[in-house]
Amino acid sequence: MRKHASVANLFLLLLAISLLATPAFSDLVLSKVERRIDVTSQIARVTKTLKVVNSGSESVSEFTLTFPKFLGNNLAYLSVSHSEGKGKSKRSLANLSVEEAHPKGMPDSVSFYSVSLPKPLSKGDTLTLEVVAAFTNVLQPFPEKISQRDIHLVMLQESAQYLSPYAVESQSLTIKLPNARIESYTKLENTKVQGSEIKYGPYKNLAQYSYAPIVVHFESKAAFAVAEKLVREIEVSHWGNVQVTEHYNLVHRGAQLKGEFSRLEYQNRPNPQGVSAFRHLLARLPPRAHSIYYRDDIGNISTSQMQSDSKKTELLIEPRFPLFGGWKTFFTIGYGLPLSDFLFASEGKRFLDISFGSPMLDLVTEKLIVQVVLPEGSKDISVTTPFAIKQSHEIKYSHLDIAGRPVVVLEKDNVVPDHNQNIQVYYKFSNINLLSEPLMLITGFFVLFITCIIYTRADFSISKSSAAYLAKLQWDEVLATLQEVQNIIQKCLAAHDKLEASLRDLSRTGDIQTCKAARKSTDSLLKDLSKDLRPLLASLQSFPSASQISPKVEELVAKEKELQEKLMAKHTTVVEGYEKKSSGRDIENRIASQQQKIVALRQEVDDLLEFIDEI
Repeated sequence: MRKHASVANLFLLLLAISLLATPAFSDLVLSKVERRIDVTSQIARVTKTLKVVNSGSESVSEFTLTFPKFLGNNLAYLSVSHSEGKGKSKRSLANLSVEEAHPKGMPDSVSFYSVSLPKPLSKGDTLTLEVVAAFTNVLQPFPEKISQRDIHLVMLQESAQYLSPYAVESQSLTIKLPNARIESYTKLENTKVQGSEIKYGPYKNLAQYSYAPIVVHFESKAAFAVAEKLVREIEVSHWGNVQVTEHYNLVHRGAQLKGEFSRLEYQNRPNPQGVSAFRHLLARLPPRAHSIYYRDDIGNISTSQMQSDSKKTELLIEPRFPLFGGWKTFFTIGYGLPLSDFLFASEGKRFLDISFGSPMLDLVTEKLIVQVVLPEGSKDISVTTPFAIKQSHEIKYSHLDIAGRPVVVLEKDNVVPDHNQNIQVYYKFSNINLLSEPLMLITGFFVLFITCIIYTRADFSISKSSAAYLAKLQWDEVLATLQEVQNIIQKCLAAHDKLEASLRDLSRTGDIQTCKAARKSTDSLLKDLSKDLRPLLASLQSFPSASQISPKVEELVAKEKELQEKLMAKHTTVVEGYEKKSSGRDIENRIASQQQKIVALRQEVDDLLEFIDEI
């Protein structure tokens, strides 16, 4: 507390020194000033009622508002209007134009704003101004770090006297706190505490730039939820829907958590701990919002509740974990809106009338980006906003887009709920463009069906008189001939195996006559197969396309013929050995060389068959 009080005293000293030679702005006098500061949330909302009197001889058309620099740097919203009447008959008129001013010779410790009056204020005339200002980051956590079981305390620095370049005849200040738990506050003359309110004043006959620093230290259970970045995408479809998607990057800007987090202590009953954290956020959506979803990078979050009536739709969302000071979370909210509630026509143009800010209550947004995606074909785009906004244009491509959809990008820093006012996006759009996507689909399906009809009904075969067709026929005949040759060779090899089997039976039974009979039948079969091969070889030689294959086939037939001869010679040698009653070892020695040649020839025949089979 001493540190912050010394800062305020230093500011007061510098202010007094810098204003000693400051001239008066005009002969205006504030006959009555009523200020009310509401700090029940993280946003400090200041409401001022200023009764202005022109005590000079000349008319005045401008009024100057001032704020201490440390408040002016955190000013998020400022609105000034003039009112008429008193009490219940009091009514506010149109807002006045307000611009930041930099008057010459004024100190840097004060922020100045120039207000254009609705009409020049003549001598002796009176005007009542209603000023509404919202400040962020002025409620400073103190202490800055707390444990899970500690209460959340914040500190507000202000002035009990109204800082103004004009003399003030009477002024009072009321500070509305969240509850009656006040740790400390600056006690001045005419200071009263009533429940959760602190009242200073009234103070009479204050000079220009009067300043009386005060510090209030109190408990706040408000959610210090700050969106470091919020991207709102509003996509307009003339087929009857406005789709809103909001991407939140949220952080708790209250006192940071000191130590470890214990969920057991947090959920303990009846004395729960962790009051500085917040678990819920309330979003007030338009009354006819539908298709609402709430998710993050992991997936859908089911811990949300929705209530809807004819006036509003309330969405109570709960993050996956409680948020303590310094903790962050990321999530997305999406919902649809009926187009008829937000799209209107005026002077040959259509315009979208929709809110600018976040639907979250008491949310501070450090950087807000609103992307309004218009239908493809929109042109002559313009935007009307109630306050200054950075604007740019982009192009977005979606399904069935050709030229892309125009996107109006609106950006603003330090956004508070007071900025949640309607903006208007004007554009021209022809209804003919509505037919572009259906016509593209119809045309696509039509082309697909026509292609299928042509494909199924048309004859794509090659002409029977063409050279390619004749070559194909000839090649088919070559392949058929090769297949027949392979079949005959396979039969020959089977006959060889049968002949070998007769020799094995001879060695087992010694029946020479049966072995000779087997050879006779095999020899007859091989001669018949050899006759069948001759016309096939001649046919292959007559095909030009088989010129490279025919030598291999002839080699195959020759090798098979040689194999037959070797097998017959082996068979003769073995039978003669049995007839002469030679020993088994003597017979094996006599046929050894023949057997080696037979194995080699059989391998060559198999290789040639494999080559032809690959063809």
